[in-house]
Amino acid sequence: MSIELNNESGVGVDEDVVQRLAAFALDAMHVHADAELAIVFVDEGAMEQLHVRWMDEPGPTDVLSFPMDELRPGTEDEPTPAGLLGDIVVCPQVAEEQAKTAGHSTLDEILLLTCHGILHLLGFDHAEPEEKAEMFGLQGEILAAFAAQRRGR
Repeated sequence: MSIELNNESGVGVDEDVVQRLAAFALDAMHVHADAELAIVFVDEGAMEQLHVRWMDEPGPTDVLSFPMDELRPGTEDEPTPAGLLGDIVVCPQVAEEQAKTAGHSTLDEILLLTCHGILHLLGFDHAEPEEKAEMFGLQGEILAAFAAQRRGR
């Protein structure tokens, strides 16, 4: 699995943990071992520019996903084909504010946003209540399993 991380945000991010979560989530979704993912951390100004350009919404947001080959989750018997999954862009400054509101660490929020972004790249959405229940349920399962694995280390 090729997971490229690039921190342009000016904020320290535990890239090793983020990379491990991304690999864990992709494995849980049975994404081919040769799939490629890029995760970029940007500051609020850069995120606001992306948010306006791609979503036509003002202000910075927490995470944006840019799918490439429109890969979908695989199964244990049939993983996704190899390909370019896409890019996830995360704003650590927005994540920090959200973490305070949620009552957990900034790293936990960044992990949540990374998992959320990966699920978007795999075609999940949360526009409709049933879609939201499925996506957020899966997100919670992946994060809980990853947290359990981290505690076991």
